Amino acid sequence: MRPPLSPMATQDMLEMAFNEAPVGIVMTQHRIIRFYNKAFAEMFGYEGDALRDQSFAILYPSLDEFVKIGNIGLQPLRETGRYSDERIMARRDGSLFWCRVRGNSLTRDEPLAHAVWSMADLSHERPVIALTMRERQIVMHLGEGRTSKDIARILEISPRTVEAYRARLLKKLGAANVAELLSNVGGMPG
Repeated sequence: MRPPLSPMATQDMLEMAFNEAPVGIVMTQHRIIRFYNKAFAEMFGYEGDALRDQSFAILYPSLDEFVKIGNIGLQPLRETGRYSDERIMARRDGSLFWCRVRGNSLTRDEPLAHAVWSMADLSHERPVIALTMRERQIVMHLGEGRTSKDIARILEISPRTVEAYRARLLKKLGAANVAELLSNVGGMPG
């Protein structure tokens, strides 16, 4: 039988697991980056402590997307303590990439007060196609299987507007249907 690990060895192993995890891990406080691992920093093109105490907004293509995605995630975080999606994020050099985001609120009564997030770079399987922010939102929700009515409710626009965006996206990407549209933008969100 092996002897138990000392508390110091256990702490060292936990820190190593966090720092060397193959996906980005970040802990936030009111959407301010507090702690993160090496994979998270590298994914966004940063080194060392450059992201510590920065607003998560600097990792989004626009401030508007930062605000809107934060608002969309609030309800699921309150209800279940969890939220996940696939979205386009921005690297330090301004390049955009698809990112799978999964998070847990540690304070469900105030979901964004303390949260932990994992982030995975999907650029190897899902290239970014030049779309407007609204087009990206529509594609994201279509990929999650939402109806035009659902998307309209979430984005606070009319179902007719969602249909108009859908039609323009089909034409823009040369797709005959939503399945082909999603295939053309790099695959369906999972």
